[in-house]
Amino acid sequence: MIEAPIAMKPCFPFAAAAVLVSLFSAGHAADPKRLDRVVAVVNNEVITRLELDEQVRIASRQLLRQGTPLPQQQLLERQLLERMITTRILNQAGRDTGVRVDDTQLDRAVTRLAQENRMSAAEFRTVLEQDGVEYGAFREQVRADIVASRLRDREVESRITVSDAEVEGYLRNQAVSGRNDEFNLLHILITVPEASGPEAIQARRARAEEVMARLRKGEDFKQVSASFSDAPNAIQGGDLGWRNTGRLPNIFAQAVVGMKPGEISPVLRSPNGFHILKLVDRRGSVQQVVVERTRARHILIRLNEVVAEADAVRRLQQIRDRILQGEDFAEMARASSEDGSASRGGDLGWLSPGDTVPEFEQAMNALKPGELSGPVQSPFGWHLIQVVERRTEDLTAERQRQVARQAIKARKTDEAFTEWVRQQRDRAYVDLRLEER
Repeated sequence: MIEAPIAMKPCFPFAAAAVLVSLFSAGHAADPKRLDRVVAVVNNEVITRLELDEQVRIASRQLLRQGTPLPQQQLLERQLLERMITTRILNQAGRDTGVRVDDTQLDRAVTRLAQENRMSAAEFRTVLEQDGVEYGAFREQVRADIVASRLRDREVESRITVSDAEVEGYLRNQAVSGRNDEFNLLHILITVPEASGPEAIQARRARAEEVMARLRKGEDFKQVSASFSDAPNAIQGGDLGWRNTGRLPNIFAQAVVGMKPGEISPVLRSPNGFHILKLVDRRGSVQQVVVERTRARHILIRLNEVVAEADAVRRLQQIRDRILQGEDFAEMARASSEDGSASRGGDLGWLSPGDTVPEFEQAMNALKPGELSGPVQSPFGWHLIQVVERRTEDLTAERQRQVARQAIKARKTDEAFTEWVRQQRDRAYVDLRLEER
């Protein structure tokens, strides 16, 4: 690993688009004058009627803004209550296993959301409150999102590996099929609880067939998803977005390859339930990737409580003068650089655009082959940079391998986390009281 100048891309537990979900899933304080009662018990916690009513109000507003017809009130309540139960279970799992999100971390997360929506923190709060979302409740929803993301990373994603053989198999299948398309999909899931008997499985199959019958009659797919789907994104119409075949479970990939936009799949069976897909659109994703790559080397002096900025710059200037007078760059790097590349004479190998932090890359790009920079500052410290050579490369094959690896890992993570959440739900004590009056 090249430690010093390589770019460290920020890691955030949810994409900017997820704020649109959070805006409508947070809820705000209920009116204390309204009659309240318990609609569900989740282990040692309760969910109240007022909490559920607030979620129904906010979800209804979201669906209307999306242009999705509202489901029947009773169906929507059941869907939202199940999602609230899942959220409680994940929060409890986080607390029980030491996952903590303190207020400082939460502040940073909310600020990042505001920035991704091109607002200041104050503007973001104002928009939330204008939409009827109480700010404190929104923050708690963001906290819950972060807990879920950390559980996903710790319990599932960190354990997922993708072998070279899997990547080769993926690319081989793409070559045989002659396709590397991406698919924009909607999805409905009818889950089958773990260890279900034949009667329970048949009941869930019957529910899936009922959903299919509604779709064949022309009912809106997103509305049916919001009414019946057990998937986490049901209230968003089951929208999976654009995914290539490597990102899809095998049964999905096999189904959609032969579908045309607008078509609906038959009921598909997987270990965790029954699925129905709608293909919204498809597109080709093979693009040639040609980049200019730079082979560079550097010498790094880090700043710390002993080495001040002026000292680092002075040391690098002295080293630069010695190199210009004929001393060997590699030997100077081995003797002076405070980076993992020092043992290689500072050699960073061939770098593509985006491989290094912006400050380093900008200075490197301004150099001609053989030219030596002056001291350059980056988040890692101060550098001397020398460009050894440049060349233009077709990285299409390398890029395809990278995309394949990412797609396979994302698919395996999605499947594993869905199964992990289902197991948590099956093991939890849940007492549903929605029908009680």
